[in-house]
Amino acid sequence: MANDIRICDKCKHTRVKTMVTKLEKLAPGTEIRVGCKSYCGPCSRFAFIFINGRYVTAATEDEVIAKASKYIKK
Repeated sequence: MANDIRICDKCKHTRVKTMVTKLEKLAPGTEIRVGCKSYCGPCSRFAFIFINGRYVTAATEDEVIAKASKYIKK
């Protein structure tokens, strides 16, 4: 099963380059799409990842990756 992972390049709480690298390690072979997700309210307050139909938010980039890891399809 393929994973659908998307992150916002406008989010002030994440660095796209490091987040993509960390997500690629968690889900090898997954295409991670980067671009605005029109999730601006929460995006202005939290780091977030859209993963397999779910928005996952947390205070920091590392926390959101840890929370999102349970939604990765193996």
